[in-house]
Amino acid sequence: MQPSTRTLSLMTYNIHKGFGVGKVRFLLPQMRAAIAELNPDFVFLQEVQGVHRRRAKRIDAWPDTPQFEYIAEKIWPHYIYAKNAVYHSGHHGNAILSKYPFERFENINLSTINRASRGIIHSQLVLDDDKHTKIHLLCVHLGLFKAERAEQCKTLMLRISEAVPENEPLLMAGDFNDWRMHLSKPLAEELGIEEAFFSLEGQHARSFPAIRPSLCVDRVYFRGMDVYEVQCLQGKPWRMLSDHVPLFARFSLKTPS
Repeated sequence: MQPSTRTLSLMTYNIHKGFGVGKVRFLLPQMRAAIAELNPDFVFLQEVQGVHRRRAKRIDAWPDTPQFEYIAEKIWPHYIYAKNAVYHSGHHGNAILSKYPFERFENINLSTINRASRGIIHSQLVLDDDKHTKIHLLCVHLGLFKAERAEQCKTLMLRISEAVPENEPLLMAGDFNDWRMHLSKPLAEELGIEEAFFSLEGQHARSFPAIRPSLCVDRVYFRGMDVYEVQCLQGKPWRMLSDHVPLFARFSLKTPS
């Protein structure tokens, strides 16, 4: 059986619960339109509001469905949401939207305080009906504090080493809050996982704050495929939407034909 090449694309975006900088303007409809125009195969989302009862009553544009379902409508028929922060008015967490059906998923909650949305969604899916090509997707949101993040990175690397076989392709993206850039080296040296922007451009993308990005906190990692396009989506409309700008990457993957 000769291998054939297929392409896969993803974006990762911390949507700030649908609000712009300062949580003054609710901009989820504009975010949805911009994400739909990009139209990747996979959308990795952080700070997704599952439910917020007070805001639903107060904000006219608040959707009738959870934010991940609202964004996914008509384009991504498959989606996973994991709540990592639960409070009186509702909950928020991470989500993955996909054009391909999921086989299974698990949420690893990394939050050490109730309101923090720190976690890893680890999902698996099969790209082909013949079950030959399994791919692992990990959507990640790590903590703001160095000691907290160090423990979360250990959990993340242990999860990959134990649950992701080396011969099965992996895509991992999200908000790593790793502005001092400590994580990419051990991922590469210990697990053979590369960062997409670093691989193509020799440096990580600056994605925060959106209005004038200076910190490299969002990442796209991969193993078992080749990256051939990356974009850090600065400028209009992205700089006026969330407090982060999204990252986009496109990959080529050899699959059995």
